[in-house]
Amino acid sequence: MSTLVRPHGGEMLRPLLLEGAALDAELARARTLPRLTVTSRERGDILMLGIGGFTPLDGFMTHADWQGVCDGMRTASGLFWPIPITLSTDKATAESFKTGHEVALVDPDDGSVLATMRVTEKYAINKAHECAMVFRTTDPAHPGVKMVMEQPEVNLAGPVKVLSQGGFPEKYGALYMTPAQTRAMFASLGWSRIAAFQTRNPMHRSHEYLAKVAIEVCDGVLVHSLLGALKPGDIPAEVRTRAISALVERYFVKSTIVQAGYPLDMRYAGPREALLHALFRQNYGCSHLIVGRDHAGVGSYYGPFDAHHIFDQIPPDALQTRPLKIDVAFWCYQCGGMASGRTCPHGDGDRLQVSGTQFRKSLSAGDHVPPEFSRPEVVEILRKYYAELDAKPVGVTASSR
Repeated sequence: MSTLVRPHGGEMLRPLLLEGAALDAELARARTLPRLTVTSRERGDILMLGIGGFTPLDGFMTHADWQGVCDGMRTASGLFWPIPITLSTDKATAESFKTGHEVALVDPDDGSVLATMRVTEKYAINKAHECAMVFRTTDPAHPGVKMVMEQPEVNLAGPVKVLSQGGFPEKYGALYMTPAQTRAMFASLGWSRIAAFQTRNPMHRSHEYLAKVAIEVCDGVLVHSLLGALKPGDIPAEVRTRAISALVERYFVKSTIVQAGYPLDMRYAGPREALLHALFRQNYGCSHLIVGRDHAGVGSYYGPFDAHHIFDQIPPDALQTRPLKIDVAFWCYQCGGMASGRTCPHGDGDRLQVSGTQFRKSLSAGDHVPPEFSRPEVVEILRKYYAELDAKPVGVTASSR
C-alpha cells in the first residue's frame, strides 16, 4: 500500500490523456472539428490536465468555478483551487461554437491538435477583478496581470480529452516526468516524505542550502523545474537544468535528489501560485513544498514572506502537501557558512546577498562571481550561456530561442 500523499481531491490520479485506439480514434475525429488555437499558458494547462497534474479537474472552469476560485479559492463543487484554469477566445469565434458541440484545441507553435473540448458554457469575466484577487494588483506592468488583461473577451468552459504532450517528452527526455512516473520512482526509492523544490532559475548556494535543509527532515527532494514559458531575461530550461545537474552531481549525496520538469508557464502570482505549486506537487506525490523568500513573485508586488503566510490562511484540510517555510538564505562571513535570517545573528555587512539582476550583469560582463554565492561549476555553465547570448545578433533574445 502506498505511503505517499493522496492525489488532490481523491484517491486516484485523473489523467485526461488518451492512449492507444482511443487516442487514434479521437485524433481522427478532431480533424473534423472546428479549431481553436490556444495560448502558451493554456497549452501548459491542457498538458497538466492530460498528465494528471491538475487532478481532479476534468477541463476548463465554468463561470461559477471562476467566481468561486477568485473570491474564495473554491470551485462551485467546493474543491480547493487557488487560481482559475480558464480558456478564452474572441467574441466572433465564441459565437461560431455552439454549446454542447466540440472543438479541437490547437498548439500555438506548430498547429498540432492538443485536445478536444465539449463547450458547455460561454461567459465573460471581470478581468480586473481576477487580477486583483489572484495577483493582488491590477498594474499592467505585472506579467501575470498583462497576460489576463490581454485575454480575449469570452471564456469557454467544458471537459477535455487530451491527445498530446506537446512535444515535451521528445524535447526533454527523462527530465520530463508525469505524476504517475514520479510517484512510481518515489515508491521504488522507498520514499514517503518528499519535499518539492520549485525553480525557474539555476540553483545557487542559497537554493542548495534550502534543499539540504529539506533533506535533513525528508527522505529526499524533487527539484522540479518549470519547462514552460518564462518572462524575458529568465534562464531557459535546458541551461537551467544542466546547471542544476552539475550542482547535484558534485554537492549532494546520491539518491537524495530527483530532478524533473513540468510543462506549465509561470503566472508570477506570488502567494496564490505557491498554493497552486503545493496542490499539483501533491499530485506528483510530494508531502512538502519548500517555500523560501518571495516564492513565485516578481518585482516588489509581494512581501518577502507573503507565500509563507497564505498557507496559514487556508483551511487545514485544503491540501495534504505542507509548506517547509525557510527564511532568506545567504553566506555569512562571520558564521563562516550558509545561514538564514533565523539562524544568523549578524548584520547585513557580514552577509553576501546578490540580486538576480546583479548576478546576470556580472556573468555577462565576465566579472568575478564569489564561490560563496554560486558554485564554480554552475557559474561556468551560465557564463558560457551569457557569452553566447551576447554574441547573438540584435533582436534575438533568450525568450525567442
